[in-house]
Amino acid sequence: MSESPVIDLPTPTSAADPFAAEHLENPEPLHRALREAGPVVHLTRYNVHALARYREVHAALVDWQNFQSGAGVGLADFRREKPWRTPSLLLEADPPHHDAPRRVLREILAPPVLRRLSETWQRVADELVETVLAERGPRFDAFEALAVAFPLRVFPDAVGLGPEGRENLLPYGNMAFNAFGPVNELVTADAHRAGGLTTWVNARCAREALGEDGFGARIWAAADRGELTHEQAPLVVRSLLTAGVDTTVHGLAATLHAFATHPDSWQRLRERPGLARVAFDEAVRRQSPVQTFFRTATTDVTIAGTVVPEGSKVLMFLGSANRDPARWTDPDRFDLTRDPSGHVGFGMGIHQCVGQHVARLEAETLLTALVRKVDRIEPDGDPRRHLNNTLRSWASLPVRIRPAA
Repeated sequence: MSESPVIDLPTPTSAADPFAAEHLENPEPLHRALREAGPVVHLTRYNVHALARYREVHAALVDWQNFQSGAGVGLADFRREKPWRTPSLLLEADPPHHDAPRRVLREILAPPVLRRLSETWQRVADELVETVLAERGPRFDAFEALAVAFPLRVFPDAVGLGPEGRENLLPYGNMAFNAFGPVNELVTADAHRAGGLTTWVNARCAREALGEDGFGARIWAAADRGELTHEQAPLVVRSLLTAGVDTTVHGLAATLHAFATHPDSWQRLRERPGLARVAFDEAVRRQSPVQTFFRTATTDVTIAGTVVPEGSKVLMFLGSANRDPARWTDPDRFDLTRDPSGHVGFGMGIHQCVGQHVARLEAETLLTALVRKVDRIEPDGDPRRHLNNTLRSWASLPVRIRPAA
């Protein structure tokens, strides 16, 4: 991974708990401290090696040979512990087991397919914005009314889910992302409904539960052609339902919050609606919905002069890397003149989020609908966070808008 000599330098240590409520609520101070401490920091509480700088996080993400995902992308080590569910074929697998599922999903979510969805999604976004403005007036919770409502309408439709039970998708995703961290109060709070949510999601992945022309049906068709096994098909559908909703919802909320607190940027978007995708990526860079992921060292690996022993868990702070001043100028600022490409909010390398273009299309269509109808968006009280071990989540985002003339 590193071209520097194999010199095992003293590793800075920290007793901080990145999964403590104070750091989940406000992670930036801890991120700054870890970046300043060094390229590798040993977190003594969990006996893991932390990477908080962009250079090291990016390098670990693309080096799947030395930093495997198959031992789990959370704190749990699948080599020694039984996973709480069957591991994801995309997120928690390495080549060759990872190759076929990713190839199938990449083809199903290819740009030509998404272009065919664009017109329908734009119509839905326009209708949603008109309804919200008409029924709720100038003051409403943008998280619930827009950031949640739009993805829960269009994405399950595209997968082929029926209308019943969609309210389970966010709680299931919240539970799944919590499980990547330690077994703390956030995990135990969901224990009473874990079985019911898991049963519901697994049932939705069956062939007979899916519509005939959605992403889910195409995954099953790929299995019929021998591109996947029939045992793999429902797990690939589950990957869509797990990672395809929460990250988009919280990314949209981050984007709306950024515009509410940066009125000049909203006016710039109104003048140049083509910046919608840039705005979403910049918001994802600035307030990464996925804050952390783990890898496991497959051998003794030297990172910037520090030897990380084989079998060690490596905690990558994606949110910190995306605000590393060594990579980004004025990184805390939401800036539509910035090129945010290269951020690691969707991962990087062979495990990079295969559905990121779906999320960008959802953001583009919703923002396009809003700029047509809204002259100004501003905060209407303090937003509230929902704490999660992995996600930078929202609970509410009160805004006040001024409709366009």
